Amino acid sequence: MQQTDNLPKNAANYAPLTPVSLLERAAWIFPDKVAVIDDDRSLTYAEFHERCRRLASTLAGLGVGFGDTVSFLCRNTHEMLEAHYFIPMSGAVLNALNTRLDAAALGFIMQHGHARVLFYDTEFEPLVMQAIATLAQPPRLVAIARSAGPSQGLAEFDYETLCARGDPNYQRPPVEDEWQSISLNYTSGTTGNPKGVVYHHRGAWLAAMTNAMAMQMNANSVYLWTLPMFHCNGWDYTWAVTAVCGTHVCLAKVETREVIARIRRYGVTTMCGAPVVLNSLVNDMHNAGLKLDHPVQFSVGGAAPPSAVIQRGREIGFDITHLYGLTESYGPATVCERQPAWESLPLDQLATQISHQGVRTHAIEGVMVADPDTLKPVPSDGETLGELMLRGNTLMKGYLDNPKATDAAFRGGWFHTGDLGVMHPDGYVEVKDRSKDIIISGGENISSKEVEEVLYRHPAILEAAVVAMPDEKWGETPCAFVTLRDPNAPLSEADVLAWCRKNLAGFKIPHKVVFGELPKTSTGKIRKNVLRDDLRTQP
Repeated sequence: MQQTDNLPKNAANYAPLTPVSLLERAAWIFPDKVAVIDDDRSLTYAEFHERCRRLASTLAGLGVGFGDTVSFLCRNTHEMLEAHYFIPMSGAVLNALNTRLDAAALGFIMQHGHARVLFYDTEFEPLVMQAIATLAQPPRLVAIARSAGPSQGLAEFDYETLCARGDPNYQRPPVEDEWQSISLNYTSGTTGNPKGVVYHHRGAWLAAMTNAMAMQMNANSVYLWTLPMFHCNGWDYTWAVTAVCGTHVCLAKVETREVIARIRRYGVTTMCGAPVVLNSLVNDMHNAGLKLDHPVQFSVGGAAPPSAVIQRGREIGFDITHLYGLTESYGPATVCERQPAWESLPLDQLATQISHQGVRTHAIEGVMVADPDTLKPVPSDGETLGELMLRGNTLMKGYLDNPKATDAAFRGGWFHTGDLGVMHPDGYVEVKDRSKDIIISGGENISSKEVEEVLYRHPAILEAAVVAMPDEKWGETPCAFVTLRDPNAPLSEADVLAWCRKNLAGFKIPHKVVFGELPKTSTGKIRKNVLRDDLRTQP
């Protein structure tokens, strides 16, 4: 061993990484700068930091100890943002709950995650009553009284009362090990119970810094919360915006009118969301003849966002960056880095290019498309399918109390995403489908994404999903489910099939088209399992 390797770590040259320190830094540098804008109040960084210190100091009195889980049921408000700091400040683990779940799912998560305390907006009090009624050991309850009115007596404590009672000079205990758990998130799986995904302080810090760099954010950035903070901790932008000392603009519900109003009022520079959010905003703005007053960065994440959505978004004024990730990867794991040569491409070609999932983010060490059994990478030809795999610093510790699933996910030293894709000659990854969504017709593989891409390009179609339909001759064939921009539009099945016939090989053309609203998960993903089940149960 060389002498350079014998030098020890000490308190002067090493500190475990934690995103909690980012708020402390911001409050030191910009104490009087507006950090958070919400409907009921605005907070400077000094006020934001003090409130978090006060709240952190109260958790021990609620029986919360090191490593305990604290659940939080609230929309994108300053309280939910504060939870991302004051809970880990105390050494506890944040469990941000999906506000769209039913009582049974919430009850399962709190039981499985061993929640000691539940903070909840009184808007959800009836739901909370149902959820905790099934628990053998219900958590202690803290009510957050916002516009929905005060608690009806279910909770023991009131959020603002606790905050006022707390110690403004509270000193958080040091993070001894950056592998220490910081948050517990649950997958939004379409079947069975969700899995608990555990994040650590190191990964959260690195993900925050990575995402800030990916979006070129700085102290002038104004971030609008159109992405749920409960989803992968808001893709870590709960910490990333603070890292650059930017401004958080809260938004409880994503409504196009409110989004546009906040963009104009506060000079929003940055937003994030799923393709369904971008698609809805763009469609509403297009129908109203509206365009943005200034360019706004929009990070869109999803396994298969249609290039047509990206194209329409750019026409409205969104400067779109495509990201790819999962709950298990702290949100974004790849980013479609823009190449200078792309800017000279026609808009439709540019949209196709930037719809690729791209290259690894700074904190991800490796991305490959490979055979899931042999781990042999596929050729970089843009055609050969393989499973997308990841390894690096922003991957979960594992699934809570589920070693079998953890081992399966990390087999061979790679995280297996379950997404099928190709590697292009330029080194950019493109996801073609979930492994379970590939349609095998007469021995030929059909990517549901490819067919959906064609459907999304039809001017009358708002949303589309393609799944396998049982077929006696071919085994299975594509079936298209579509939602029209105008439900009264005179678009028939024959019209849709004619459009596909012009743009697809014959064996890829859907054999059936179903019109109507598409079922979605609580995070906005189209529930293809429901569509497949509907087809199987039809005579």
